[in-house]
Amino acid sequence: MPTTKYTKWIPSPLDGLSLEELLDELSEFFLQSGFQYGFRDVSNPHDLDALRQAIIEKLVEMGRIQESLLEQWMADRSEGEAKELDDLIEQLVRRLIQEGWIQARENEPPPSSLDQSGEGAEDLPAGSARFELTDKSIDFLGFRLLRHLLGSLGRSSFGRHETVHFATGVEAYQATKEYEFGDTLNLDISSTLLHAVGREGLVGPLNLEYEDLMVRQAEYESSCSTVLLLDTSHSMILYGEDRFTPAKRVALALSHLIRTQYPGDSLRLVLFHDSAEEIPLKQLARVVVGPYHTNTCEGLRLARRLLMAEKKDMRQIVMITDGKPSAITLPNGRIYKNAFGLDPMILEETFKEVAICRKSGILINTFMLASDHYLVDFVKKVTEICRGKAYFTTTLNLGQYILMDYLKKKVETIH
Repeated sequence: MPTTKYTKWIPSPLDGLSLEELLDELSEFFLQSGFQYGFRDVSNPHDLDALRQAIIEKLVEMGRIQESLLEQWMADRSEGEAKELDDLIEQLVRRLIQEGWIQARENEPPPSSLDQSGEGAEDLPAGSARFELTDKSIDFLGFRLLRHLLGSLGRSSFGRHETVHFATGVEAYQATKEYEFGDTLNLDISSTLLHAVGREGLVGPLNLEYEDLMVRQAEYESSCSTVLLLDTSHSMILYGEDRFTPAKRVALALSHLIRTQYPGDSLRLVLFHDSAEEIPLKQLARVVVGPYHTNTCEGLRLARRLLMAEKKDMRQIVMITDGKPSAITLPNGRIYKNAFGLDPMILEETFKEVAICRKSGILINTFMLASDHYLVDFVKKVTEICRGKAYFTTTLNLGQYILMDYLKKKVETIH
């Protein structure tokens, strides 16, 4: 006959902790930009052993384990409670891999022995593999970051509505108007019949005249193509403040917003430093800043080329930077750099590219993370040329400004 065996319940630091909650807590670790590591060993944050340590540190911060146990684990994880904790964290990492939140990859061996897929086995020893975020985890982080940003704006939920706010509810039409030649024949039957009855009375048959026709006014949502232009020069982490990680968080949130609420829109990501290149959004979490100058002109040029290939009603560049332009790409392909002051030649070429963007119908919105007077003057000049907008903001409210500005562009009343 079937029997039931009871054993003593042993509490675990992971009791009641879901993988989703853990990923949310580790978002800062996944999106770090090299601020903690400077310009050395930039691959270290994506090492599986670094992930194990980050999980334990987060468990300490959440009050699930004692800090002394972390110190034991750091000193020797081969015996006692430290070994039990290490086994527990190893099981957690395996779950993250098995459920598709992260993907483990072996350290790159010599080319002759490199596997085509590059995927590592799940039982790799500590420190022998690196990991990458999967599309599933990036999408989840984008959703959580968007929710946090909208929460800071005073909105608790969101849906696809024709207003500048997010809220649940039903679709509502605007007031009707008399039909005019050229209007879309979105006929309001009730108002049309009332006009005819008011003119002729309740007699039959009812004759409809041209002036009886009433149409509904609807909200028109324009399609928009956006290039997010991120500055990855060394100044983004140079002055004792990590300015790049908040920018990455905003990019993920904006990507999730566009994909779920505005499927007709597109978002592309361009990094600019000594030069400029486009990267897929799924690689954003791995991007770190480097010892680079700021080639704003090349970033704008690449963004313009990408936008001109898009067939959208609106085209815009959202540029996030904290420094002056200090480099340009010469016609022969060489890069001219000058980090001292505002170089007249660099400024001239940058302003030329801004003017070309304006002639191409591309709007440039600049979010400046610094407040030096010469940088303010530079951004004002860019705004004057392209007739865009400039925001002098901080890392604390950067996401709020960008999301509010993006949403305000979505609605226009047409007849």
